[in-house]
Amino acid sequence: MEKPRVTKRQMAETHPAIPDAYDKLERGMISRREFMRFATLLGMSAGAASFLAACGTPEEAPGAGEAPSGEIKRGGTWTSSMQLQLLDHPARLSWVEGANIVRQINEYLTLTGPENITRPYLLERWEASDDVKTWDLYLREGVKWNNGDDFVADDVMFTFGEWLNPDVGSSMLGLMSYLSGMQDVEKVDDYHVRLHLQFGDIAVPEHLFHYPAVVLHRDFEGDIIRQPVGTGAFTLEEYAEGERAVFKRREDYWQMGADGDPLPYLDELIYVSTDKDAGVAALQSGQVDSLYDPRPTDFQALQGAEGITIRPASTAQCLLGRMRVDLEPWDDVRVRNAMKLSQDREKILQLAYFGQGDLSLDAHVAPVHPAYCEKEIPEYDPEAARALLEEYAAEKGIDLPLKVTLATKNDQAEPEIAQALKELAEPSGFDIQLDITEPSGYWDRWTEVDLGITSWTHRPLATMVLPLAYTEESIGAWNETRWFDTEFEGILREAQGTLDVEARRGLMCQIEDIMQERGPIFNSFWKSVWNATASEFKNVKAHPTAYDLLYDVWKDV
Repeated sequence: MEKPRVTKRQMAETHPAIPDAYDKLERGMISRREFMRFATLLGMSAGAASFLAACGTPEEAPGAGEAPSGEIKRGGTWTSSMQLQLLDHPARLSWVEGANIVRQINEYLTLTGPENITRPYLLERWEASDDVKTWDLYLREGVKWNNGDDFVADDVMFTFGEWLNPDVGSSMLGLMSYLSGMQDVEKVDDYHVRLHLQFGDIAVPEHLFHYPAVVLHRDFEGDIIRQPVGTGAFTLEEYAEGERAVFKRREDYWQMGADGDPLPYLDELIYVSTDKDAGVAALQSGQVDSLYDPRPTDFQALQGAEGITIRPASTAQCLLGRMRVDLEPWDDVRVRNAMKLSQDREKILQLAYFGQGDLSLDAHVAPVHPAYCEKEIPEYDPEAARALLEEYAAEKGIDLPLKVTLATKNDQAEPEIAQALKELAEPSGFDIQLDITEPSGYWDRWTEVDLGITSWTHRPLATMVLPLAYTEESIGAWNETRWFDTEFEGILREAQGTLDVEARRGLMCQIEDIMQERGPIFNSFWKSVWNATASEFKNVKAHPTAYDLLYDVWKDV
């Protein structure tokens, strides 16, 4: 392929760091995907970044989804099986199921696609300063809310105010700890908002697609079901918690389809609330068209089924073992490390997930993250674990086994992991009692149990997930372990402002070591995930976060 007709000076006009990244791409030091993510993050259009990436390496270009084939058809209903939970304020969302409801009504300033590249969405573009401490957000003009109002900067300012209000209780508050308050958010004009960060952070575009980050109308009063005003492709017609949700096509939606007419293509979306077993049976019998986040057993059952297409996605999703460090016995690092050593990771992966995943360190940084630092996977070592517990028990004047209760839910592979861990940890000196409930029974208390397994969804960057769960600012929102570490937070903050992926990888090496040595989590594997949808639906995207992106899906009937 010919070299691009784009000079280094032209690249630098977008951001001074882009030419250096292009040099690294040409030398094979970073992948095409890493270059695209880097360039688009710094304000280059996705088209220009894709063109440069294609010129810089012969590697196959990443795609945002399957290419439309044949004549696009309009109309039809899409029905999905997914649990329908209590919904009120979208900024407080703590699960993807609720976000899949809200995202049909409301939209995000950016969109991170299945290939982990973030693009403008309700934004026309963004620009970052050289030190990534000042971010200019330029809003798309001509977008209307479904009540007829224009989408303007006042809506964005209101939404940021909700995120940064501690009384709302949004995880966005911890995620955006670089903003000290609304004094750091400036309305420049009706279509331009400027963020003044207290410290540099490369992940601002990704943060704007965190699933609680839907943009809210400036008059929103706190309950999206009572006030379903959004810019999205569908309007909410009905929502009954635990039963059913119905959406209708908007006739005045702002996006245009590949056929030149306004989106969306589908007339109606219906979600029915069922458990996973009933959902599999309903998909096999044609009663529903899709199944939310299939389990590995569901994948096995549906693989090769006539009329159903299975689309895989690599992810940073995990079923995370977590320990409350403010409660005994987990306040002692020896007990935490004994639990980590009690994992036979390969065996757990096989028993719980049919081997469909990647083995993991006990750090919340995944191989799909650009700056992941590859390290040797720890071995199962019950003898070393028992030695730690014996030392702890002697100091406390107690006898082994150490009795603990492991709480979790039963909608994915958590019961299999819990049962395997119970057996594997017995020779270490643990006596684990299991407390496994329906998902709602766990989500009602997920931040309160002292030992649990929590499902964490995919985030495109480690510097996005780590501030959510392991900083002092995130206590009270999503820091379910109550763990924070001064050295860890200092390195994390440096990583958040480090553009160079190799330099950031060096910082991730330190972060992973800290979490392995004294952190609050244990994790045997990273999940593979699948999208299972009736084959008659086209342009379906297997998103690593199990998001339903349906505005441009169509039905071939």
